[in-house]
Amino acid sequence: MTPAPPGTAPPVRRPPARGGLGRRWTGWGFLAPFAVVFALVFVAPIAYSLYLSLYRDRLVGGTSFVGPDNYTTALTDPVFWDGASRVTLFLAVQVPIMLFLSLLLALALDSGRLYGRDFFRISIFLPYAVPAVVATLMWGFMYGTRFGLVGNANDLLGVSLPDPLSPGLVLASIGNIVTWQFVGYNMLILYSALRTVPHELYEAAEVDGAGQLRVITAVKLPALRGALVIAAVFSVIGSFQLFNEPSILRNLAPNAITSGYTPNLYTYTLAFSGQQQNYAAAVAITMGLLTMAIAYAVQLFGMRRAV
Repeated sequence: MTPAPPGTAPPVRRPPARGGLGRRWTGWGFLAPFAVVFALVFVAPIAYSLYLSLYRDRLVGGTSFVGPDNYTTALTDPVFWDGASRVTLFLAVQVPIMLFLSLLLALALDSGRLYGRDFFRISIFLPYAVPAVVATLMWGFMYGTRFGLVGNANDLLGVSLPDPLSPGLVLASIGNIVTWQFVGYNMLILYSALRTVPHELYEAAEVDGAGQLRVITAVKLPALRGALVIAAVFSVIGSFQLFNEPSILRNLAPNAITSGYTPNLYTYTLAFSGQQQNYAAAVAITMGLLTMAIAYAVQLFGMRRAV
């Protein structure tokens, strides 16, 4: 072996590189826990629902393969479309109101002019920590005209306030419950996005002589674009999944809330009260595809760049 010339560093001995196969298996090892849970709680239920939706339990002959017949029936089911149109109206009215209130609260907290900001932030977010069942029962009690807050107000003031659980007002009453619950959640999303805006932008706006309104419209609102889209998509999905509130209030307003009041409530009734699990699976998958399409359209519209 020839010695190295004077003044030169000896060659560095490197360990032999591991094979590419070993590195790939290491990566799969880190991914395996998530992949197993994802397959069990997401892929497997959807696959089983698809399987159920292709069959029908007949009085004569038992369960038989019917292909897309259940989906054809769902697409022409007036009860399903009545519930779908109701939740579409719900999201068209409730979601903009909720996001507007969340935006106002986030801007107020971020302004630095609100005394006790930490207290207000926790107080606004606190209703989200209340379970949906508990919140609905609480509001249902207050809506009562015979035993609740509305009834007490009627007796105290000698007036006759409209029944919040009447057929014409029950959807608005549900919207009030959902707004009360999720304003704080969406406020936290928007407020977190505002906290990431570089202070240099505010300093530049101040140097240019921009007022508070101009800072909001030129700096804060553009920075909130992505967060608003995320909040809107989550709200759209949540509106189409409306179940807890009408299901619980149904006992208090049986004449206003039917078994098909929302698509999720209709699916639950079909599966557990009507023993039509196959058709319920088809309705659920149809509603899932409709929700996915509308949520994707909202995302595309929200992220579209201004010309």
